[in-house]
Amino acid sequence: MKEFDIVIIGSGPGGYRAAVLGALRGKKVAIIERGTWGGTCLNRGCVPKKDWHESARWIENSRHFAKRGIVGPALRGDMAQAWQHQRKVVETVRESYVDYLKRLGVALYQGTGSFLDARRIRIDSDGHSEEIGCENSIIATGSLPHLPSAAKLQAGKLLHSDMLFDDGVPTGDRVILVGGGVIGTEFAYIFTQLGKEVRWLCNSAPLSHTRYSEQSRDVLEEALQELGIEPRLGFRVADSGVDGDQAWVSNEQGEREHADWVLFATGRRAHTADLGLENTAVVLDEKGFVQTDETLQTAEPGIYAIGDVVGPYMNANQALADATIVIDNILGAERQREPLWVPELVYSAVELARVGMDDEQAEDAGFEPAVGFAAFETSPRALGQDDTRGFVRLLADMDSGEVLGGEIVGHEAGELIALLAQGGDRDSLLRRIAQAPVNHPSRAEELLNATETLAARWGLGEFVFGD
Repeated sequence: MKEFDIVIIGSGPGGYRAAVLGALRGKKVAIIERGTWGGTCLNRGCVPKKDWHESARWIENSRHFAKRGIVGPALRGDMAQAWQHQRKVVETVRESYVDYLKRLGVALYQGTGSFLDARRIRIDSDGHSEEIGCENSIIATGSLPHLPSAAKLQAGKLLHSDMLFDDGVPTGDRVILVGGGVIGTEFAYIFTQLGKEVRWLCNSAPLSHTRYSEQSRDVLEEALQELGIEPRLGFRVADSGVDGDQAWVSNEQGEREHADWVLFATGRRAHTADLGLENTAVVLDEKGFVQTDETLQTAEPGIYAIGDVVGPYMNANQALADATIVIDNILGAERQREPLWVPELVYSAVELARVGMDDEQAEDAGFEPAVGFAAFETSPRALGQDDTRGFVRLLADMDSGEVLGGEIVGHEAGELIALLAQGGDRDSLLRRIAQAPVNHPSRAEELLNATETLAARWGLGEFVFGD
């Protein structure tokens, strides 16, 4: 039986990063994948979806071409071709990904990994079984689509996002999109720009169950409305089906909506089936997440869990951050998870990015929050991009100057939020922002402006400028 220092079950962003970091730091590492290498993020999530979002933005930006002196036929979206483009991107990334793991000496096993006990894992593949041993292991099996009981899936007609990316875009331009969370809010914009006629059905207002501020959601709502994208609220799906060539969903009042196909974008759930957890001390909570302590170790010493299987924040950013923490801890550190300080993103008609506490959380924690604000409406860079929507909003403690959280709304928010999520002493973060040289013109300048505004308005000059 082959023995490893670290065995990882699942090859999504968290599993991949854990394997890379473990190998780079001298450990003998194996990674097991039952499906497609790269997991959900690479094959059915953030990578292909951001590729589509880029295409959607190009089409939307074409509205400004004429006044910029760019003339020619109007652009239109072709979602089927966009699917082909993202597939090529995914395949290129996957090939590079697998090649790098091999060059690092990571052992790659294709099959289903399950625990025989805390130190032995069986790998089943095409009728063949193999056992490997490990000193430490990491559960990184990600998540699956969470569907309402009324979702009666049927290929090409009633589907979830995994089916969309695996099987391709169904025929027909009329689409019903169900769900007002992050996935639904992103797809409402992407589908519309890529040429689909979208009927967006939500039980509650989009993103209402997230920690994004009302101000940021208002900016997004206005941007969506400018493109003719508005959800039908209060629609809870009670049934679904197919009549002839039309798919349909109905609500609790019996009202039906028809279209060429339906996409259920109703969240994700932890994927923990067939792991043999009953042969270990690992336990799940009432929502199906793997229970861990703050170091991400389970109730079974030596078995860790990361990413979506731990929850409640289910995104690739969290999985990547978790992987770093776990490898450090396996090597003797005692790092704890800080999910609030992992960036959250929405890529829709505008980008929404946030990190840290919101105002209510800060007050509940006993802080006196001070706010720094800067809008992009006068930014030379934003004006030159014909996209002045959004703002930078910083939250700091009025007594200590410690950064408590931040929100960035607008173009490139996903890149800028890293400036607020950096590790280290948050007591000095505002000072570091204020003293850092920045490119001009750039959107990053608005972080500087928001910091200076906060210092002046709330008497934090000593903390920010060293007065």
